[in-house]
Amino acid sequence: MSVPSHLLADEKAPVCRLEIQPHFDNLSAKEKLYAHHISKASFAGTRVVLRQVSPESEPLFDLILTVARHVGNDFSKIVEACSVTEDEKEKFVEFGSQVLANLGNYKSFGDQKFVPRIPVETFTKIASITPEAAKIWEGIKEQVYQITPEGITLLGYPPEHMSAYYPDSPAITKADIETCGETFVSNGVLVEHTRLKQLKDGNFEMLVASEKTGEGSTYETKDGRKITTVYGDHSEEMKVMADELDGARKSALNDTQEKMMEEYVKSFREGSLEAHKESQRYWIKDIGPTIETNIGFIETYRDPAGTKAYFEGWVAVVNKERTKVFGKLVERAGDFIPKLPWSKEFEKDKFQKPDFTSLEVLTFNSDGIPAGINIPNYDDIRMTLGFKNVSLGNVLNAKSPSERVTFIDGKDLSLFERLRGPAFELQVGLHELLGHGSGKLLQETEKGVFNFDKENPPISPLDGKPVSTYYKVGETWGSVFGATAASYEECRAECVAMYLCPDREILEVFGHTDDTEAAAEDVLYISYLQMARAGLLALEFWDPKTKKWGQAHMRARYSILQCFLSAPDNFVSLDSTTSDHSDLTIHLDRSKIRSHGLKAVEKYLQELHIYKASADVKGGVALYDKMTSVSDTMAKFRDVVMSKKQPRKQFVQANTTLSEGEVTIKEYEATQQGLIQSWLDREEIVGAAKQY
Repeated sequence: MSVPSHLLADEKAPVCRLEIQPHFDNLSAKEKLYAHHISKASFAGTRVVLRQVSPESEPLFDLILTVARHVGNDFSKIVEACSVTEDEKEKFVEFGSQVLANLGNYKSFGDQKFVPRIPVETFTKIASITPEAAKIWEGIKEQVYQITPEGITLLGYPPEHMSAYYPDSPAITKADIETCGETFVSNGVLVEHTRLKQLKDGNFEMLVASEKTGEGSTYETKDGRKITTVYGDHSEEMKVMADELDGARKSALNDTQEKMMEEYVKSFREGSLEAHKESQRYWIKDIGPTIETNIGFIETYRDPAGTKAYFEGWVAVVNKERTKVFGKLVERAGDFIPKLPWSKEFEKDKFQKPDFTSLEVLTFNSDGIPAGINIPNYDDIRMTLGFKNVSLGNVLNAKSPSERVTFIDGKDLSLFERLRGPAFELQVGLHELLGHGSGKLLQETEKGVFNFDKENPPISPLDGKPVSTYYKVGETWGSVFGATAASYEECRAECVAMYLCPDREILEVFGHTDDTEAAAEDVLYISYLQMARAGLLALEFWDPKTKKWGQAHMRARYSILQCFLSAPDNFVSLDSTTSDHSDLTIHLDRSKIRSHGLKAVEKYLQELHIYKASADVKGGVALYDKMTSVSDTMAKFRDVVMSKKQPRKQFVQANTTLSEGEVTIKEYEATQQGLIQSWLDREEIVGAAKQY
């Protein structure tokens, strides 16, 4: 069976190095030691990430590194040893590099499976270079190449789609998962650090990530089935992480960091999410550190139910110069939030000024690396203590010389290429701080206690009537909006960025006026044009057969393009003169951004926000489904988007070593060989290949 082209592994993917050495060299010996231990803890979670993607991801990871180690990372040796061609060798290396970059065989951005560009017989020949690799391969080769039924090539609800959050549960259904989810909500059980397993008798086990093992509480579903808590998921890895974090505790730079590390250690040893929440309270209080970090089960994008989170661990050095810009934005946040299109009843009573730092990443271990982060995600902490924002500078600035800019008019090309960086930094800053950082959830915080006037509820600007819905005790934004929540919130945050970036005071905060080299009006134009282009490119992540979106942020950006297109007087148009749309070009009338584009964004943002704030899941999901439905016209453009798509960047990260009390850093060349070597050098912390 031939493999559809969109499922084939990337060819000639750009490899970028996360530049860190100069920033790391400026740290004190104690700061380096603190960062080293957290880096090691983060990489110790590698196998956890792999197990959260697909059953074959962990053995595939081990197979690739087993072959690489056997040939000393010199893959030219497999040409003769395995009787394969130079081209087949290249395609094996490209596939292996993509698995390591995504920590699994599903794309971290798009949740779509990718398969090798070489036949299974060729892969088998290469795997036979060592008995260990051959044995691993025999156990997974069918899964690696499996592309039918088609749903299995996308992450989503089992059994139609792939999800590793429900291991060894071939018969589990969406209804089962929802029933268990309701049980967890009604019992106040936090599930971010869990997986769910269905037993042969129809009962369930909630697998909790922890060093400790054994059974805990049992819960009963509404239909009488039992859910037993079982500790010790990823026990071996959780122990290594806890040990390294204890090392970080001993080298912490202040009392707050020491207490934060204590809570991380407790959380990872005992499987306590309450301890993890406590770590986040300390994290928020650790203001202006030199070394910034976070670790745990954080984001819920990849669980189809939107409640269980994937592991990520990161540590970075603060870039003090760029942080000053974000500091100015934080200082002025109280001036800018009231400009958003809702009344104070739908906004937090007090804006907790967060830390907002620009970071240079030393280590970011997860299935992918974002450009910015706003955490923690725990609603109760966000509403009371606040949150932190970070912008990842060396991720934002990682450029590949081979990257082509598509769908932009020739006359805009040089301006686009010159200002896309500043425009993206503006977007990320507003998205994280004033997007994710704004808004209030109308809640019953405990029985009979409300954070709004229950007798005189706020008036919805959408219909002029008092809101009639709110979050009940135990409900969270994620549990109410479910699988829609993650993408919906990304969309709301992106809309806040689009709504505020025309503000001249905000543009000036970021250093853009009429007199600067990156002129304010040009940066604004490129910000809108870049968002429109992102919305068009998003079609890559929409599956025309299943009508399913595979990436939260891209679904959001597609809906914002639809919002732009809905504005009158041809504010944005997608134009082509050829039948195959090969010359498809985005035209955006820069003279109408404030008069037309901004008004369309205002209406959409207001709707998104009010539905979210008032727990109106019916109205919110209906709106979002409508804005992200792909018309026949847009579907026709998908072919040209696919034909011009470029592989995502693969990042090579440094490693640190502790020897005789001194921490040193090793960087790698920005090649696939460099990427593979960086992982070979992590064997001690990730662990040797498992026995399969």
